[in-house]
Amino acid sequence: MATGQKLMRAVRVFEFGRPEVLKLQSDIAVLIPKDHQVLIKVQACGVNPAETFIHSGTYSTKPPLPHTPGSDVAGMIEAVRDKAPAFKKGDRVFTSSVISGDYAEYNLAADHTAMSIPYFSAYRALIRSARGVLVHGATGEVGLTACQIARAYGLKVLGTAGTEEGQKVVLQNGVH
Repeated sequence: MATGQKLMRAVRVFEFGRPEVLKLQSDIAVLIPKDHQVLIKVQACGVNPAETFIHSGTYSTKPPLPHTPGSDVAGMIEAVRDKAPAFKKGDRVFTSSVISGDYAEYNLAADHTAMSIPYFSAYRALIRSARGVLVHGATGEVGLTACQIARAYGLKVLGTAGTEEGQKVVLQNGVH
């Protein structure tokens, strides 16, 4: 390992079996993103029931060992390469497709799989009308994002704002 390389903790699987095979390892080198990758400092990770089958060795495919479980993670961008211009250090992101397993302090992800947290929240909202959508609080990050996504779907977008300044922001973003 290179001198001065940053280390992290991660839960690793070195053999398939019961939950006892999950081991905390404290001396793992933090990976450095390559082109079109981002390094995410993990703030929350998902625990999927399928991971029980994976670490027990009964899932349809077995990962190479040692293995860091998980794939759903939310956190902040820690580092990016020049060829991942959509993000900068400090951006809040979510991905369900990490490269290095999410039971760790840091994860690598392909830049195209990471979503800005406000965009993910807005995307998950259900659009129930074929004609239009009302976005209450359209001046916030999630609200503006919801407006952009709804417009991309070709919907008429109505948005609310609490101030005259907010109303100008909403109208400048193509909301009626």
